[in-house]
Amino acid sequence: MSTLELRGLRKDFGATKVLQSIDLTLASGEMLVIVGVSGCGKSTLLRLVAGLETPSDGKILLDGVDITRQDPAKRDIAMVFQNYALYPHMTVAQNMSYALKLRGETQSEITRKVAEAAAQLGLSDLLARHPRDLSGGQRQRVAMGRAIVRQPKMFLFDEPLSNLDAKLRVTMRAEIRRLQQRLKVTSLYVTHDQLEAMTMADRLIVMEAGRVSQIATPMEVFERPANLFVAGFIGAPAMNILQPERAGISDVPVKTLVGIRPEHIKVVDHGRTLTIDLVEPLGAETLIHGTLPCGQRLTLKRPGGPPDVSELQIDLPNNLLHVFDAASGARR
Repeated sequence: MSTLELRGLRKDFGATKVLQSIDLTLASGEMLVIVGVSGCGKSTLLRLVAGLETPSDGKILLDGVDITRQDPAKRDIAMVFQNYALYPHMTVAQNMSYALKLRGETQSEITRKVAEAAAQLGLSDLLARHPRDLSGGQRQRVAMGRAIVRQPKMFLFDEPLSNLDAKLRVTMRAEIRRLQQRLKVTSLYVTHDQLEAMTMADRLIVMEAGRVSQIATPMEVFERPANLFVAGFIGAPAMNILQPERAGISDVPVKTLVGIRPEHIKVVDHGRTLTIDLVEPLGAETLIHGTLPCGQRLTLKRPGGPPDVSELQIDLPNNLLHVFDAASGARR
């Protein structure tokens, strides 16, 4: 198991600042998931760690050794890509063993390592096939197997599930997480999918415009978002953000905005009136979109099926409100 440390990592492409002074430490055996919108710099950060890009400033340390300028092949880091990056003319076994052959390992050792990885990933019966004969999920398992056989110090995952359908993504994310926990390999995982991030991470890095907005456990990020961006990004549907004076919310500081998650809004007998605009049945629960008398829109989530009314009486519990500075967006 290994540790990773980034110190003041910065990356510019000409006048465009893609990453701005990133500092973080990845503990041994930890799965750290980077999440954010497209263009926030998350994949660039991964490529810097892999050695596929050179930082404009800062340092990358693996087990305390500075690898900032080290050749990618010498970093002992395995990367799993979005597009699998398999050799089409090679069989599954040949794809998985290629890096070991380049390293000069004996054939008996290569055969043993490939067989062990294939058994872990359910690929034992597919070793003679070519990538064209495999499903998307099987190809992703081969890409994982190719990384596992190297027994690297660290795994890097660059949106590895984005090419899979929704049902297979659920299965594969559980498989990857179980495998990472069993192997105890330090891992950095990039995704734009917040559900994927929440379910797979020991800790999350939420990025915005090349900066780290928050680093914390998934539940800490959900329960105490550091700013308005994190509050709006993590959670489905997004947190409701209200102007307290318009919504009639008292006992909050001036010049603030108030947030409440849709699942925390209570339906009561007497309260604020929410005029229902749209109902989205999801089976076990329902999303209800409506408008308060002040004109502010609100989304609430409640268990069960759709209501058969056009209005609801709701309560916004004070102990479940999040307060943010109106100017900076920071949590207060």
